[in-house]
Amino acid sequence: MENETKIFGIRAVIEAINSGKSVDKVFVQKGLRGELFGELDSLLRKNAINASYVPVEKLNRLTNKNHQGVVAQISPIEFYDLENLVMNVIESGKTPLFLLLDQLSDVRNFGAIIRTAECTGVNGIIIQKKGGAPVNGDTIKTSAGAVFKVPICKVDHIKDAMFHMQASGIKLIAATEKTDNTVYDVSFKEPCAIIMGSEGKGISPSVLKLADDKAKLPLLGEIESLNVSVACGAFLYEAVRQRR
Repeated sequence: MENETKIFGIRAVIEAINSGKSVDKVFVQKGLRGELFGELDSLLRKNAINASYVPVEKLNRLTNKNHQGVVAQISPIEFYDLENLVMNVIESGKTPLFLLLDQLSDVRNFGAIIRTAECTGVNGIIIQKKGGAPVNGDTIKTSAGAVFKVPICKVDHIKDAMFHMQASGIKLIAATEKTDNTVYDVSFKEPCAIIMGSEGKGISPSVLKLADDKAKLPLLGEIESLNVSVACGAFLYEAVRQRR
C-alpha cells in the first residue's frame, strides 16, 4: 500500500500538486537547487504542504527509483470539503458528531481513532494540513479499512474549522485534564465535535481557549494519562451512551 502512495521526481511531484492530488508530505534532498526545484518549492509554500529536507540516504531508503532528490507521500483517499460535509450532515437530520484532531502525529493512533470513529457513528474527522499524521499504509492497516468509510477533512487551520462549526451550531468539547469536569458531567446529546490533542502536548492553548466545554477522564491509578486513541474511544462511547 505504501508503494502505491509514493511518487518521486521533481516534475512528477509538481504535476501531482497542480492536478489537485492530496499530497501529505514531501521529502526533499538537502541542498537541492535549480529552476525546477524553485518551482516546486513555491508550490509547497503556496499550498501549505508539509515538507522535510533530508539527506539523500533517507530518500534512497524511501525508494530505489531515480527520485531526483524528491519523494512525495500521496494520500490514498480523497479528502472532503468541511463546509459541504457539515451542511450535508445537518441537512440529513442526524445529530452531528465530529472529531477534531489537533496535531495528532502518530499514524497508528490515527488509524485506531478512525476505526473507533467508524464504530461509533462519527460523521467526520477534521485534521490540519501541516503537522498531523498522514493517511498512509500504516493508517489504513490500523484502521482496519475504516479510513475508507469515515469522511476526513483536511483544513489549513484547526481554528478556522472550529469557528465554522460554532457558526453551524456545533458545540466544541475539548478532551483535556485542565478542567474539573469529567466526561460524565458534559452533555454530548446536542450537535458536537470532540477535540483531541497530540500525544505529547495535548490540545494547544489557542485551540483550547476556543472550546465551548472541557472534560477529562477520571484516572484512578498512578499513571497520569491514557493513550490518545484509548481516551478518544472513551469519549466517543460516552457520547454513544448518552445519545441512546
